[in-house]
Formats: sequence, C-alpha cells, structure tokens
Amino acid sequence: MDATTVDVLKSPLLSRGARTGLTKTRSETPRLDARDIKILAILQREGRIPKAALAERVNLSATPCWERLRRLEEAGIIESYGAQVSLKAFGPVAIVFVEIELESHRREDFSHFEQAVRRIPEIVECWAVGGGIDYLCKVVVRNLTDYQMLIEKMLGDQIGIRRYYSYVVTSAVKNEPMPVSLLVQP
Repeated sequence: MDATTVDVLKSPLLSRGARTGLTKTRSETPRLDARDIKILAILQREGRIPKAALAERVNLSATPCWERLRRLEEAGIIESYGAQVSLKAFGPVAIVFVEIELESHRREDFSHFEQAVRRIPEIVECWAVGGGIDYLCKVVVRNLTDYQMLIEKMLGDQIGIRRYYSYVVTSAVKNEPMPVSLLVQP
C-alpha cells in the first residue's frame, strides 16, 4: 500500500461514513446516499448556493450538511467550484471538435503530443480515445481564421499529427453536467 492509500483508509470518511451515508466498499469506491446525490446535483447547477439554503434543500441542519460537503470534497468527489462563463458575452466564438490521429504510436509520441496540447490554451479539452483516432479535442477560438492558424502552428511545431478532422459547432443542442444519479451504483 502506498502512502495515499493509507491516508484514505485512515480518513474520517470511512470512520463516520455510516452516519452520513457516504461509505466506501472494498474497492474504495464511495457509496453515496440520496442526500449526497442531491447535494451534488444542486451544486452542479448552483455552485454559489449558500450553505444554509443547501442544507434546507436537502432537508438537513447546517452542520450535518456542511460535514457531508466537506467529506465529499475530501473524498475527491467534488474537485472544485467555478463559474460557468457565457462565451456569447464576449462576442462571437467558434467551437471546433477535432479528431487527431498521430503519425506514430510509441509511448514517447503520445507523451510529446500531450505535453504540447497542455501548453495550447485554445484546446480546452483533450481526450485520448480508442478506435480509429487517437485524440478528440475541443477548441475554442474567436473565429475560424484563428482556428486555421492554430492548426497550421500545431502542424508546423511537428507535435506528431498525421491527420486531423475538424467539426465546427453550429449550435449547442445540449450542454449539461453529467447527472450524478446515473453514475452511482445501485
């Protein structure tokens, strides 16, 4: 066992889990009860909700609600809090999904590409995927000219791109957080 595993095993999450509903199974996967799921669902949509209002909405007093929230954070279930910024407020933007296939499939080629992508702020999401392509990236730029300049720079920097396929977003049909209730094992 590494130090992180030992710390997780000693955490108050396990010792007080039965009282709060947040418990761990043998595989260390947190089990969430209905109140935990409701807390997460509310926070996904209303991250700035006052703690008192959150407690009221999940039918708990402030202290037990705060303890659950703290344990969800400590367990790594809540990674961070942030604002969802409207890109439209800054004027027109172009969102492009890009499928990328690498020239070579050695470990160092993947590493080289991923390091390069981390330095490109216009690439806001990048996923390594299985199938006919290697990566799926979400790019946000002011316009398609900026997108084309970005692609040309990436090709010029020789970060290992064999071919790419671009898909320009014409409208957002649905853009919602993943419903936590679908992820919880029965």
